[in-house]
Amino acid sequence: MSLSLNPTSFSFFLFSLYFLSLPVGTSSLPVVGITYTHDPRHDHDHTPPSHVASTLHSLKLSAVRLPESDPSVVRDFSYSNISLLLNIPNSLIPAIASNRSNALRWLYHHVIPFYPRSKVSTISVGNDILDTSSDLADFLLPAIRNVHLGLRDLGIQKISVSTTFSFINIMTTSFPPSAAEFQEPVSELLIKPLLQFLDDTNSSFLINLYPYNVYRLNSEIPIGFALFQQHPFNYRDDLTTGVRYRNLFDMMVDSVISAMAVAGHESIPVIVTETGWPSSGDASEIDASPAYAEMYINGLVTHLSSGSWYTAAERGGGGDLHI
Repeated sequence: MSLSLNPTSFSFFLFSLYFLSLPVGTSSLPVVGITYTHDPRHDHDHTPPSHVASTLHSLKLSAVRLPESDPSVVRDFSYSNISLLLNIPNSLIPAIASNRSNALRWLYHHVIPFYPRSKVSTISVGNDILDTSSDLADFLLPAIRNVHLGLRDLGIQKISVSTTFSFINIMTTSFPPSAAEFQEPVSELLIKPLLQFLDDTNSSFLINLYPYNVYRLNSEIPIGFALFQQHPFNYRDDLTTGVRYRNLFDMMVDSVISAMAVAGHESIPVIVTETGWPSSGDASEIDASPAYAEMYINGLVTHLSSGSWYTAAERGGGGDLHI
């Protein structure tokens, strides 16, 4: 059976299995997963949800992100041994923050009927709330805590809880990575308390990372540097750490690690929940093209599978990172 990889249904993400741990100084190939979204309007054109899990399993994919957390799709991953990252919609955050019973209601509908047959490993409470509504910021941490406590009430210890941020909305800079910090006031009010929670609960920091956004904002970055193209001048040196970066992706990942170190939590694992390159744009976005999108994904997968990727932790930065 063929699997239709419609760009609106599937995209790559880099998944960190929270229970993995590597000693500093070692390396391992990252787990590359996909994001799957189900649109019933297109079921006649694409693989039906009931067949997606078996198809992905046959492709030896071991991680899937489900933004809608459709219970029927979660159920279909039973006994697949594929790790699932579920998402709670932004719209539910205030209600879940106000009362733990609302968190339990969501868990009873989306997790409890299927777990542990479906291998849910992480729940993201919201996605990029700073981009959609600053009004949700005050509710986020209470909502995360209520979901975490709800899981504990149910005797579930192996599902971690976090939230997903966008790189462009929380970082001060991507270069040099050693100078990167989280933006204020969101750092002091939201990110630092979240990092403490993640540290206390052995959970991961989730980040959407799109090099295209940084490339668009910085005219000095060559397109090849953002697309993993090999060229003698496609590099940037961090003079503080002495690290030479040959692609923008690595530079952005290390910026996140450096910012976490500044905040005092450099040992928290990082999950890159979304990455990619836009394939369509208006007349002013000539670099948002299918050709460049394909080039980015191919370059990323080749880079990660080659063993040439590395992290601040492996350079002695003091933490494990599995992307």
